[in-house]
Amino acid sequence: MNLYPRIRRLKCLINDKKYQALVCLLAMSLPVTAQKIATLAVTLNHPAAGLEVPVHVMLDPITALHDSALSLVQLNGKDRIAVPFQVESNPQRKLTWIVNDATKNLKFELIKKPAARQPPTIKAEKKDGGLILKAGNKNLLRYQFETMLPPAGVKEVFKRSAFIHPLWAPRGQVLTRIQPPDHYHHYGIWNPWTHVLFEGDTVDFWNLNARTGTVRFANFISVVNGNIFGQYAALHEHVSISKSGEEKVAIREVQTVRVYAPASDADYYIADITVQMNCPGSPVRLLEYRYGGLGWRATEQWTKNNSQVLSSEGKSRKDADGSKARWCIVEGLVDGENAGAVMMSHPANFNHPEPLRIWPENANGNRGDMFANFSPTKDMDWPLEPGYNYVLRYRLIVFNGSFGKERAEAGWQDFALPPHVKVTLGKTPY
Repeated sequence: MNLYPRIRRLKCLINDKKYQALVCLLAMSLPVTAQKIATLAVTLNHPAAGLEVPVHVMLDPITALHDSALSLVQLNGKDRIAVPFQVESNPQRKLTWIVNDATKNLKFELIKKPAARQPPTIKAEKKDGGLILKAGNKNLLRYQFETMLPPAGVKEVFKRSAFIHPLWAPRGQVLTRIQPPDHYHHYGIWNPWTHVLFEGDTVDFWNLNARTGTVRFANFISVVNGNIFGQYAALHEHVSISKSGEEKVAIREVQTVRVYAPASDADYYIADITVQMNCPGSPVRLLEYRYGGLGWRATEQWTKNNSQVLSSEGKSRKDADGSKARWCIVEGLVDGENAGAVMMSHPANFNHPEPLRIWPENANGNRGDMFANFSPTKDMDWPLEPGYNYVLRYRLIVFNGSFGKERAEAGWQDFALPPHVKVTLGKTPY
């Protein structure tokens, strides 16, 4: 049998552009079989409060496929609804998505099928010495990485970097304040230590005017945009300053701030702050003192007449100072509307539930300015040894309107006891 004419005709067809286009069209029209990789059953650990909850599961034990080859769907009866997700690569591949706790038991499927690409919902934008995490065109949180000088006429010793300001409410109100005339060393939300024993001297990283220490931004470790969260991780140096002016790094800190994308109609959003500390040289002892750790100098619009505090133990601004708490609501009127944040301490934190430092109502000449601080060393020392990492985790739920103790408790339960995910592997075609 002479095959030459057939081979020649086949070569002609392969070289024919119309034929090539037809082959491509047919290939595109063929159904793509989605393969189920695993079923993810999500169980929440508390009564429903209608809050959005981040869910995490390690991806590597489930599949080695790149996240660009995967889709996540929620099972709703016979329907399969596409769910946005995000995979972080460091230090492990962790799959993250958002559920609503209105339903305690939810089922999802991870499938081998490329998801439709979407532009990031949360972006990090560098501008004028700061990094802004924003959802669409809405600013949520700004981190100052360049050194900011104090106002004209104020001593330069009050200059500072490595702090959060502004923290915006969902509707745009500013909830933080920096360099107030009564305390030029107050910088929005920041994390210095006040009374620290280091190499035989007592160092104050908080009160800059003492000239014994400061905290500086050193470098970014990572900046992340995404559909579920935006994030930065920054290296901070807690610098001891001797009487002769010699500087030495006493504590290295990695501060990671993650902001989850708010729902389009939500009156709140979630921001997680993780602090990892280690001693690069000599040991450090964080000494007992009423201030220290995560501090929040609130907006100048809040006074004793228009702001409130409520802790997890039922304490108000009148009696919260010095008490211990798992969470604390700080709120008040800003630009004519109520706004605030729930500060949450993770149960793995040192000295949890943590002592609170809340300014009394007669603070600052009886005006009643607002200052709130989780201070784990308020009633005990905390020794830090070289060779170890020490971690503090906090969550802020930033809101407009009123949040209330029931929602605050539910939100803390989500933070302390994240949803349980049961993974069932199974490669079954639809």
